[in-house]
Amino acid sequence: MSITVKNISKTFGKQKALNNVSFQLEKGEIVGFLGPNGAGKSTMMKVLTTYHKADEGEALVNSYDVNSQPKDVQKSIGYLPEHNPLYLEMYVKEYLSFNADVYKCAKGRIEEVIIKTGLSPEAHKKIGQLSKGYRQRVGLAAALLHDPEVLILDEPTTGLDPNQLVEIRKLIREIGKEKTILLSTHIMKEVEAVCDRVLIINKGQLVADKKLSELREAEEQIIEVEFDYRVEEAFLQALPNVSKVKNTGGFVYEITFTTSKDMRPAVFDFAHDNQLKTLQLSRKNKNLESLFTELTS
Repeated sequence: MSITVKNISKTFGKQKALNNVSFQLEKGEIVGFLGPNGAGKSTMMKVLTTYHKADEGEALVNSYDVNSQPKDVQKSIGYLPEHNPLYLEMYVKEYLSFNADVYKCAKGRIEEVIIKTGLSPEAHKKIGQLSKGYRQRVGLAAALLHDPEVLILDEPTTGLDPNQLVEIRKLIREIGKEKTILLSTHIMKEVEAVCDRVLIINKGQLVADKKLSELREAEEQIIEVEFDYRVEEAFLQALPNVSKVKNTGGFVYEITFTTSKDMRPAVFDFAHDNQLKTLQLSRKNKNLESLFTELTS
């Protein structure tokens, strides 16, 4: 395993930031780390990067213990914090050369990461002259210099415009083919676009660990239907496999079914048999946003 977290707890004063958190990440996975503000995401990342020491539990990165082998952990991870700490007066190549000296990397590695992160057109500029998107690329390039097995990215796309978002997502997916990536974000679409799996943390506790493919194929669906007049919600409970019926306003209903079988034909036939006109009928899969809301609200 690239990352193993076992029963990690961390308290600040009277606040328990992490409460018995456990998970594992394998090589080649891109895992989204979600949670509301104050849920414990950044604390967990700082434990994994050796900035914080956990009060209880064990965390291993590339088989190195974060408490007893912090230097080995630091050598085997690339970390991009939420607030990318760049020296704005330095030129891109100058900054990467400075970092390469810290990690004792071969100078040829600088050109490799410049090409990999798409920095070539801007490599001659001062960092302060770059757009936010290119500054994030510089941060990623610095994190990749020593060719780490694991990348930990804290809110890597904050403040990017739509075009920059697409470019950085593509870059993260490309890097993720050969690295393990733990990516913290508030943006659900970010996780759905980039990640293979999602961890959701709430009030310091891990409340979900799911593959995105499992979520998309969940044995549950919501059918949204609009009739030509209002009916009692209990009336629609007569449909097979119904777990919940909700009127969302006017003559529109959301019917939740506990089956992966498309239930739109059944709803249409039911309406026809009961002299109801169907004005609208659509299927809504349970998505990451609805799962997040359900687990953290």
